[in-house]
Amino acid sequence: MAAPALSATIVTYRPDAALFARAVASLSRSVRRASEEGSLGEAALFVVDNGPESERGAVRSALAAWEGAGGAELVAANGNVGYGRANNLVLDRLRSDFHLVMNPDVELDAATIPAALAFLRQHPEVGLVAPDASDEHGTPQFLCKRYPSLWVLLLRGFAPAPLRRRFARRLEDYEMRDVVVRGEPARVPLASGCFMLMRTELFRRVGGFDPRFFLYFEDYDLSLRLGREAQVAYVPRARIVHHGGEAARKGPRHIAWFVRSAWRFFATHGWKLA
Repeated sequence: MAAPALSATIVTYRPDAALFARAVASLSRSVRRASEEGSLGEAALFVVDNGPESERGAVRSALAAWEGAGGAELVAANGNVGYGRANNLVLDRLRSDFHLVMNPDVELDAATIPAALAFLRQHPEVGLVAPDASDEHGTPQFLCKRYPSLWVLLLRGFAPAPLRRRFARRLEDYEMRDVVVRGEPARVPLASGCFMLMRTELFRRVGGFDPRFFLYFEDYDLSLRLGREAQVAYVPRARIVHHGGEAARKGPRHIAWFVRSAWRFFATHGWKLA
């Protein structure tokens, strides 16, 4: 039987050039390790750029770090069309068994792709793998989530530190810390869009991301739709470093996007207030 094929999409919008190059290089290393181990055949990378043409040179330069790992293509989105819609631009062009959606601020451990692919092969009931994550200082990040309440989202994103400490257990439950500290694979409801490795056929069957979400909550929405047909699993041997931040730290425009997307998410999937 031929080794499976992998495709990956990274959506960019004026990325930090050095960090993006590191992200591509880390993906290349992990893909090449999987190929050397015989668990991966062909690989293809699509970079969909939402930024202006005048700033695309840095994105092109970073793609040099992918050399030797497979084919690569830079796709111009012709404007900032949003995260989910940009990923969907290549949906009909995917010719792979597994597809990775990844942020330009993520770095993979070399063993991440081999570990995630092995888990998917061993568990046919699983359709989406979520990784173990830390920030650049080694502090754990809890990317897998339980279904949120409006109260928890307000606490986590906008409440002052004393109030967050008062409700620390609620926040820890939302972040599934009880699952992560066990260090074992587990079924989870929601995965982060910064790294989603899924079965391509399943991703295509559900129609990819919902383009109505410009930014934020498109990953939660996809997790729930995929989760109706297959399991979403946390796989601790798939490790990443995530350099991203929260919406409230990025200014009023991101807060507005967050609020609009949260409203759409709850209106679509059901409100949970407390």
